[in-house]
Amino acid sequence: MADKSAQHTPLMQQYLRIKSDYPDILLFFRMGDFYELFYDDARRAAKLLDITLTTRGQSAGQPIPMAGVPYHAVDGYLARLIKKGESIAICEQIGDPNESKGPVERKVVRIVTPGTVTEEALLDDRQDRLLAAIAPAKMGFGLAWLDVAGGRLRFAEPSDAQELGAELERLRPAEILFPEDFALPVAGLVAALRPTPPWHFDAQSGERELCRQLQVQDLSGFGVEQRGPGLAAAGALLNYAGEMLAGELTHLTGVRAVQASQHLVLDAATRRHLEIDVHPDGRSEHTLVGLMDATVTPMGSRKLKRWITHPLRDHARLDARLEALSTLLEQHAHPGLAEQLSGIGDLERVLTRIALKSARPRDLATLREGLARLPALHETLDGFTAPMLRELAEILLPCPELLGLLSAAIVEQPPMVIRDGGVIAEGFDTELDELRSLSRNAGDFLLRYEEQEKNRTGIPTLKVGYNRVHGYYIEVSKAQADKVPTEYSRRQTLKNAERYITEELKAFEDKVLSARERALSREKALYENLVEDLAGHHRHLAGLASGLATLDVLVAFAERAETLDFARAQLDDQPGLEITDGRHPVVERVQDEAFVPNDCRLDPDRRMLVITGPNMGGKSTYMRQAALIVILAHAGSFVPAANVRIGPIDRIFSRIGAGDDLTRGRSTFMVEMVETANILHNASSQSLVLMDEIGRGTSTFDGLALAWAVATELALKLRALTLFATHYFELTRLAEDHEGIANVHLAAREHGERIVFLHSVRAGPASQSYGLQVARLAGVPKPVITQARKHLNRLENDAARAASPQLGLFDTAPETPESPPDALRELLSAIDPDELSPREALDHLYRLKKAGSED
Repeated sequence: MADKSAQHTPLMQQYLRIKSDYPDILLFFRMGDFYELFYDDARRAAKLLDITLTTRGQSAGQPIPMAGVPYHAVDGYLARLIKKGESIAICEQIGDPNESKGPVERKVVRIVTPGTVTEEALLDDRQDRLLAAIAPAKMGFGLAWLDVAGGRLRFAEPSDAQELGAELERLRPAEILFPEDFALPVAGLVAALRPTPPWHFDAQSGERELCRQLQVQDLSGFGVEQRGPGLAAAGALLNYAGEMLAGELTHLTGVRAVQASQHLVLDAATRRHLEIDVHPDGRSEHTLVGLMDATVTPMGSRKLKRWITHPLRDHARLDARLEALSTLLEQHAHPGLAEQLSGIGDLERVLTRIALKSARPRDLATLREGLARLPALHETLDGFTAPMLRELAEILLPCPELLGLLSAAIVEQPPMVIRDGGVIAEGFDTELDELRSLSRNAGDFLLRYEEQEKNRTGIPTLKVGYNRVHGYYIEVSKAQADKVPTEYSRRQTLKNAERYITEELKAFEDKVLSARERALSREKALYENLVEDLAGHHRHLAGLASGLATLDVLVAFAERAETLDFARAQLDDQPGLEITDGRHPVVERVQDEAFVPNDCRLDPDRRMLVITGPNMGGKSTYMRQAALIVILAHAGSFVPAANVRIGPIDRIFSRIGAGDDLTRGRSTFMVEMVETANILHNASSQSLVLMDEIGRGTSTFDGLALAWAVATELALKLRALTLFATHYFELTRLAEDHEGIANVHLAAREHGERIVFLHSVRAGPASQSYGLQVARLAGVPKPVITQARKHLNRLENDAARAASPQLGLFDTAPETPESPPDALRELLSAIDPDELSPREALDHLYRLKKAGSED
């Protein structure tokens, strides 16, 4: 069978050969000043990037679809493609066009995928970008995730799909690997999904791959005692990342198994309901992370988010953080430390690019500036006694040798890239200095040489010059040609002059013309050696970067505590949660009026609060603030309250808010029931549970029955610490029928037909729901409110009559005041006293009198 590739032009043959190795990703094919895409890649890129789709001649008798982007602007286009979940192979010209016979030699030099990017221009400096892998197992799953840009590898073994979903919601990986014969059990993932051959997910192979990567005999030194699906996922992840990065993972020097028991567990629904790091309006400042992020370095910002979204349960570690905060606040040291940290760039990602040999000159300048800050930081920290600050002082030791090397090697303001030179400082390398001097001083030499030849030959009009075609020359007019020395060799004849070259000038030309190229080559070699040298210090420098990020988080927490009036929480082993004057940190910050603080007490004798009160009265805010206080304390932060005591908490569950899931065919009520079922299956006596309006999505009797059953299950069987908000006043009887349940309500006052929310939590059940008043406040038309009030009166009267005991055959009916006739009742119900003028009131009075007398 004939080779069809022979029908194509040589260039297209080269393209198709390279493209065959990357069939599923876009190939950026370098041609001069553009990266071109052809055939299906061109059609797809034109749609994704909104660029022009054109054609380039013909190959195999057909027009070639083509689209392209300028090479100097490629990062912007790559960022857009990465955001859409695309992967790109970058194919560069590596041959010399002047020496090539046929197409210039080309080669794919890097592959950019959503989960493996390290370039500064393609990354959000305040967000981790993660590559994840999921391995199915008989019991649960293996989940591994790699922060390529930060050099962190972690794995866990979720026990079921819900736990897996919760971890993915927390991590939000940019790219997920999974076996191609496996159906992902989690829907709605916002990530690039990569089906992968199943044999890549093998625990034994994963263990070998990790041992090879970490250069150890076994993984016991990293706390990994047994082989499980987590190692299978980690092995697949390392294999993929190594392929995408051409085996360059030298910066990855550790791994950690994450145990669910080490952290406060928050499922996916709870994270959404509490708006920890994502808000429905998309504004990060309206989230807990957004409020707390007062960090001054990108790596500190990312670590702060990890601390808050993955809170610890270890009270000893948390107390160490809290003690460090207390010290910073007592000595008012955080403003000065923040100022010192503010000059430090993203060392974590800079060090990764150094390890991957992709660091740019300004990365080295950033590292230099960071190292220059260490002496002052160490001196400040060395004066503290808090154990965590003492540990940081030992980590953040000055590095005078590396700082001296970078200061001597790199110019003060280096250019973006090495290819144009000007990166290595004067005085760092003698050979480079000589080459640069030769190139810079060429003009002076030529002036001296011209004057020398004029004097030697006696030709006053002699000139020494240069052009790009013929190089350096000596120009003599034809009138003076008889005075030209014999050692001059003719180089070019002009109309009125002759141009010559001498051995001395030729030697100078060879030296000067190659000086720049040799200088660039020498500078590149020096730069590569410098990067190689720095890469050898990666482990130590990575520890410095991590220490600086930790310090940045502590300083930010201290600033937030002082600015927002937070207090230190007491963490102990006595069950319960006691909050005095607690506040919702985000709501307090964004609302105009003063926030009303409230107490919350839950303990073994008071495990459930049944919360009643009007809509908009603050029930949801009250519940959420309790959860956010617990989360902040378990992140190691001070909290928005006067006093807080927190006992052991293993999980937080939240069933707040209403929303459907149409993509999975779930109604609002179905979503509510699924989330409720998750809570009932997984909550324990150490869980904090927030339940809001259970049962409102179905009929009154069904909903009430469900709410009653759920509340009693939580309070009596599971014995979870529960805040249970409801509009079913019947549930307030739970406190009378069962121990451990108390009623509280959000206070409100009625003013005419209007309502004033006091947002104050008080003991006992609410007296009414104020539904019509809230509807009026929301702008429901007055006639609708009037009709609703009439119907409410009828319903209440019907309910009252139904509640009266039926008279016996010989019973005497009790004497009751005669009720007003229907006509009179309708006239009365139509009156709105707050809206009447004096004249209208008098008119109504006459009509009422007339109706009464006629009856």
